[in-house]
Amino acid sequence: MTMAADPRPGHLYVVGTPLGNLEDMSFRAVRILQSVDLIAAEDTRHTGKLLQHFQITTPQVSYHAHNRQSRMGDLLRHLNVQRHSVALVSDAGMPGISDPGYELIAACIQAGVPVVPIPGPTAAITALCVSGLPSDRFVFEGFLPLKGTARTARLEVLGQEDRTIILYEAPHKLVKTLADLGEVLGCDRPITLGRELTKRFEEFWYGTLAGALDRYQNEAPKGEFTLVVQGATRHDPVLSEQALKTELEQLLQQGFSRAEASRQLARATGQSRKAIYQLSLSLEG
Repeated sequence: MTMAADPRPGHLYVVGTPLGNLEDMSFRAVRILQSVDLIAAEDTRHTGKLLQHFQITTPQVSYHAHNRQSRMGDLLRHLNVQRHSVALVSDAGMPGISDPGYELIAACIQAGVPVVPIPGPTAAITALCVSGLPSDRFVFEGFLPLKGTARTARLEVLGQEDRTIILYEAPHKLVKTLADLGEVLGCDRPITLGRELTKRFEEFWYGTLAGALDRYQNEAPKGEFTLVVQGATRHDPVLSEQALKTELEQLLQQGFSRAEASRQLARATGQSRKAIYQLSLSLEG
């Protein structure tokens, strides 16, 4: 079957670019970027280095989190009115994954603009496939909320998640995220950390949340991290409130504090640690 030549007028091309190693650039991606009328780039300076390497002279315009609302109308006019072909690229990987690219893609679909994917690397899948953790079912969470009730609520949900969990994290926030995950998911939960994927200092670390926290409390994290965490493996039936109280009383009689008893019971049942702790406060003594 002969496919229609591209790029085509009035089409948006979502182009995957290398995470770091330029040899991961596909022939088709190079051809598309050479041939479109305009490239919408997350950071034109960063993408400019990529274009220079492949001798691509196509004009660029910035499209990022801070100008997406004002720029979207211009790009839609390029596509719908002027019938230009436009390529959307992010700083690394596939556009639309943890960046505002998805908003432009959704707007194009709403406006009847054809959207064409040009597949390329994605950090989440790159890390998952070498994590050694189950990859038949997984959930991509991107970056956790920074703080407050939104972060707490998201962590509580992940505590019940039985699929493999994929997260992104910046180096200066890694230790806090590992500590928070360990508190909710349990410190013995298996994790794989991918650092600087496909780049010169690429590294994979395999172990538990406790081991990862110990390492990076003593060694300053460097580079961008992709975290692959094993999902919950226990599927015990949800205990009634009275059954939870009975279990709590037994743990307290053994000398455990309310906090430790709640933590152990939450880990064993898969139920919310905070809810169990609140329940412990209602016990006599």
